[in-house]
Amino acid sequence: MPGISSCCLMAEPLAQALDRLSPLTDLIEIMDEGPHLIRDTSLLESYTQKFIVHAPFHGVNVASLLEPIRKASVVVTSDCLARAAAVGAVGVVVHPGYYAWEQERKAVERQFGKSLRELNRAAREYSVTFWFENMGNMNYFNLRTPESLSLIKGTGLALDTGHAYLNGCLEDFLKIPFCHMHIHDNKGKTDTHSAIGEGTIDFIPVFRALERTGATSVLEMKDFPAVEKSLRVLNRRKSQKIHSGKRQGKKRIIPAAG
Repeated sequence: MPGISSCCLMAEPLAQALDRLSPLTDLIEIMDEGPHLIRDTSLLESYTQKFIVHAPFHGVNVASLLEPIRKASVVVTSDCLARAAAVGAVGVVVHPGYYAWEQERKAVERQFGKSLRELNRAAREYSVTFWFENMGNMNYFNLRTPESLSLIKGTGLALDTGHAYLNGCLEDFLKIPFCHMHIHDNKGKTDTHSAIGEGTIDFIPVFRALERTGATSVLEMKDFPAVEKSLRVLNRRKSQKIHSGKRQGKKRIIPAAG
């Protein structure tokens, strides 16, 4: 069963969000910014759940051509890696940055390469893993399609199903090894982060890919009711699989002759 991202409860303080999510899952992804910025890692000590941390991304651009902004973005992300290490997080999700003008793409890729080397050093220092998330269908984001995976040079992928679907390449992304997954639905036009079943994504191959890879995953919905609805869908799916397995496991008993 997938974990849950705290982004569905961003209107609530982190402690309150964790209290609401912890009875529902043993894996929580913390959106480490805004109201859920991890200011005190001791807050997480009273929970038995495992954690994944989503690095800050508003105002952050690890591919910026403006060197002071790029450096500051690396510092912000490295600080997040340190917090994740302090709470024993499974891993950290990082956005791959963006560019303003098509003519700047090559220069931005060089800037991203510098940040990647610096983040790798920080990850080794703190003994924590991080993955880059594929982005949605907004122009000038890095890492929107599988063809751009060479940019991250073997760093793990956090596969966002909704983003991949918006870019028309979810099927291709599912063929590629990934380490973590964000699960949400949409209708192929806007990044609505809807509940499973409210959009047009076929989740059967999504869950098959998850089973094949053994990757971690979380529900990343816009609000708490969407998470609850998705959990009901997943529980029905689990129940149907169990009943199907029982039917398949029954053997026909043939009476003995005579």
